Amino acid sequence: MAKGRGPSMPGNMGNMMKQMQKMQRDMEKIQAELDAREFETTVGGGAVKVRVNGKKEVVSIHLEESVVDPEDIEMLQDLIIAAVNQAVKIADEAVAKEMSKLTGGMNIPGLG
Repeated sequence: MAKGRGPSMPGNMGNMMKQMQKMQRDMEKIQAELDAREFETTVGGGAVKVRVNGKKEVVSIHLEESVVDPEDIEMLQDLIIAAVNQAVKIADEAVAKEMSKLTGGMNIPGLG
């Protein structure tokens, strides 16, 4: 068999590794940007407003005075839970959208 003929696997592997490393750097950059972003939602006609960051941490909760009824604490608790869950869902969707742009729709475990 003659040397230097046929596909050069080491070169292809090298290029593939470079592409994977670039993708990893790009993903880390996007993840850092998403972690710094804030996502906001309101429920109860604006009575409860919640902001979360891309890390899914609650940043702030704002309550309108009209929703604070000492006789109906359960309703307020339900509104807060709904707002937090909705804000986290919005953050999840943003992460998935940005990562799919980078991965070209590949389903890579652990992303998004």
